[in-house]
Amino acid sequence: MASHYLLVLALVSSCLLISVHAQKDAAPAPKGAGPINLTGILDKAGQYTTFIRLLTSTQVSSQITNQLNSSDQGMTVFAPTDNAFNNLKPGTLNGLSTQEQVELVLSHVLPKYYSLVMFETASNPVRTQATGQGGGAFGLNFTTSANQVNVSSGMVDVILNNALRQEFPLSVYQVDKVLLPLDLFGAKPPASPPPPPSPTDAKKPKSSTSGPAASADGDDKPSSAVRNMGMGLVAGVAAMFMGFF
Repeated sequence: MASHYLLVLALVSSCLLISVHAQKDAAPAPKGAGPINLTGILDKAGQYTTFIRLLTSTQVSSQITNQLNSSDQGMTVFAPTDNAFNNLKPGTLNGLSTQEQVELVLSHVLPKYYSLVMFETASNPVRTQATGQGGGAFGLNFTTSANQVNVSSGMVDVILNNALRQEFPLSVYQVDKVLLPLDLFGAKPPASPPPPPSPTDAKKPKSSTSGPAASADGDDKPSSAVRNMGMGLVAGVAAMFMGFF
């Protein structure tokens, strides 16, 4: 009987030892495992409703998710707040075509992961996801001073205030202004003047069906009628005198 209890106790002890070793040998789950949801990050932070809508309607959010899963470079997103969009001139977004809205959103995305410290050594201008779209540059320039990072689109300068996420492969920074690209909102070059007339066209005689010549011809006709009438009157008077005599 005692040997039976000893056997049961040995079996239980063995099971406990196996369980402990299994837990020690199991690999820990990687930090931040699973797909990264950019719109979820923005929604949780609040005050990014307009930017979320643009990310979704232009399908840039899906593009970012796919690239994060297929690239080892990571990505960086600058997220304008709702107040940033509200401070734009009325009709700014509605005045953009679908392609231009895509370019606007992509100009807020860098195809590489940047921590705040990494901007100190960034080579300006830094290309964005919009670079090359429609032949535009869509670059951003960064300057750092006293632990402060400024970003410029050529039209707008703003400080990177708040890091919503700063963990590879994705960093997300709040910006209080929309980074209006110079390629979309900069002054457009003046339209080219029409080409000068060719020498052949300059030598062609000008045709005219009216004008002084026509008027002169028209004036000649009344003058001839007057002369004919005068000659007829003279002839009539002469005939009358001849009849009288």
